[in-house]
Amino acid sequence: MVENQELRKAGLKVTLPRVKILQILDSSPERHMSAEDVYKALMEAGEDVGLATVYRVLTQFETAGLVERHNFDGGHAVFELADTDHHDHMVCVDTGEVVEFFDAEIERRQREIVKEHGFEMVDHNLVLYVKRAK
Repeated sequence: MVENQELRKAGLKVTLPRVKILQILDSSPERHMSAEDVYKALMEAGEDVGLATVYRVLTQFETAGLVERHNFDGGHAVFELADTDHHDHMVCVDTGEVVEFFDAEIERRQREIVKEHGFEMVDHNLVLYVKRAK
């Protein structure tokens, strides 16, 4: 029922594929899912939703502001629900693991740097590519 309200609030018609995809994104322990990940989860749940539909719905969700698209590791798009406060990401280059973090000092410095250069920040996305220290 919550999914129906979210879809309506975003200006989208409530359809079974949209509801199912939103449920998958909301219930998955993995916060960053590719379209293929969503498709596999739907198949495992016995849902008959095609991969092309998953791509189309995720794009609609992005346009409506329900999800954010990230292009980590060379253009491989992953999606996360846009239901959290701002955060940045670390992506492990060995495993693909995505770690979310927030650092007030980094945020403050970014605003200062933008201002020092005579700009006003409208948005930003910080991704650190990392690997486990040996």
